[in-house]
Amino acid sequence: MTSTSATLKNTEAPPACWETQAAPAIRARKRMAIRDYIQTLDPEQDCQQISYLASCYEFPWDTTRALEFALFRVFGVAKGSPLLVQTGEFVQRTQKRYDDTVLILSEILESGGYDTPRGQAALVRMNKQHGRFQIPNDEFLYTLSTFILEPIRWNQKYGRRPLTEVEKQAGYFFWREIGRRMGIRDIPGSLEAYDRFNREYEAAQFRYSPDNEVIAVATRNLMLSWFLPKALWKIGAPFIHALIDDHLLHAVGLKPAPRWLQSVVRGMVRLRGRLVGLLPPRRKPRLLTKIPTRTYPNGYVISDLGATR
Repeated sequence: MTSTSATLKNTEAPPACWETQAAPAIRARKRMAIRDYIQTLDPEQDCQQISYLASCYEFPWDTTRALEFALFRVFGVAKGSPLLVQTGEFVQRTQKRYDDTVLILSEILESGGYDTPRGQAALVRMNKQHGRFQIPNDEFLYTLSTFILEPIRWNQKYGRRPLTEVEKQAGYFFWREIGRRMGIRDIPGSLEAYDRFNREYEAAQFRYSPDNEVIAVATRNLMLSWFLPKALWKIGAPFIHALIDDHLLHAVGLKPAPRWLQSVVRGMVRLRGRLVGLLPPRRKPRLLTKIPTRTYPNGYVISDLGATR
């Protein structure tokens, strides 16, 4: 790694104005202070700051889990999975593919947004990765919709509080702009319209294929490997399945968890959200770009993220 490399230690901080403007709310002891500050902002004009505060201060754990399952939903689209299998990235290099995706998306938000040098570099890298393949526009549209909608749905079920309307709309505007910069066409003009598109697309496109199953199993096993030895994966798998709806499980060939286990697991995650709500508010952001990953324990260079062949 050269001296000019973008390592975890020298990642740019978010714009000083974001932290300065939100400082009174961040320092406040009131649990809802950041939420109340966000309510004073404009969801379109301030979408990057709102998304940053919601993802890195208010709901870092929930946002990460929601986006993990958002990526998982893409595997239910049978017509898109053959390409994902053919590249080998999701099957042979599952951890690297996960880390690369997380870091590219996190760079855009955590380094100050899509207009900063690092944010622009991450977008360029993402577009270069996608440009290697002929991916239909509707698949891009669907994937983008999951990034907008899954955090909303997750927090509604499991978060310490649901997202406010301002936070929901800000997420839509934030990802809509990223989609535009990716060259995605025909992005629905409102959050409500995008929600309809998402539900209709899943109803039409979710169906089983062997390729879906190959990618889903590899990704599920990756999740299990984070906290269980391989010998216990079979026992742990139903706990992950318990957080996935039957429609998607059928499309990826995974067995639904027993109803009693679904109730237990989902209840435990909801309980976690309630307990987090009793804790003091976060005073420092949780930045994924500054947390060592399995693939890049000593840092990374944005231009090296993603497939190299």
